[in-house]
Amino acid sequence: MANTCNICDKGAISGNNISHSTRHTKRTWNPNIKKVKAIVNGTPKRISVCTRCLR
Repeated sequence: MANTCNICDKGAISGNNISHSTRHTKRTWNPNIKKVKAIVNGTPKRISVCTRCLR
């Protein structure tokens, strides 16, 4: 799945943009995902990690 953290499973959430005239349009909030090299089971792999888990 795109836009998901491999560590904490954080993904995109959906909601609404609300304008001044209170019209609602759909939108999504995506997590800040970075591709990093990490050692998984003794082998280096590229995994998708959110910046919160990267700290």
